[in-house]
Amino acid sequence: MSQAPTPRTRVRRIPELGVYDRDRVHAILDEAIYCHLAWVADDGDPRVIPTIHTRIDDTLYVHGSAASSTLRAIKQGLAVAIAVTLVDGIRFARSMFEHSMNYRTVIVYGEAQEVTDRDELAQVFDAITDHVAPGRSADARPPSDDELRQTTFVKVALDECSAKVSEGFPEEPDDDLALDVWAGVLPLRTVPGEPVGDPLLREGTEVPAYVADYRRPGQR
Repeated sequence: MSQAPTPRTRVRRIPELGVYDRDRVHAILDEAIYCHLAWVADDGDPRVIPTIHTRIDDTLYVHGSAASSTLRAIKQGLAVAIAVTLVDGIRFARSMFEHSMNYRTVIVYGEAQEVTDRDELAQVFDAITDHVAPGRSADARPPSDDELRQTTFVKVALDECSAKVSEGFPEEPDDDLALDVWAGVLPLRTVPGEPVGDPLLREGTEVPAYVADYRRPGQR
């Protein structure tokens, strides 16, 4: 399903890279493990922080400590911008000017609203845990009432968002094609290391499959 771009989400620089298909936007948000959230503070200064996000249907959630100055500032309907980026490769060209990246990125604009409904909070806690490691919420202890009070979730409707996807090989002028310089793409992907167990683990506790075989959604 495609959504018509708004003046803020329409891709203007290399517009052919713009993606407005909702399923592809969702897939990028789901694969990215964290996002950057930006807003303008009361004093007029721009601010940005990295944070973990999760998506449920057409709503994006971010979370943090209830003591966070960021969440206290934005949770009552402040306008925010959220960006996620996946770098898929380094694009090597024969000239320095034409070097680039293969990437997938999503930009979201909207108003942040605090999540206060207890059932929704429980759902989002599960979702953000599974966003980091699918299946983890079934094993981990759910939050206590005190932990819920210490955590703030805000949500942003995905009504105004778009993606930009760059892929393929460098496009170079004909004169450069004759240069004896290697050109091509070096693919990049998230590669998990060997799990390291907590020294205080109870004897016989096995590494769960979602850790031993960890991969991000969409990765093979």
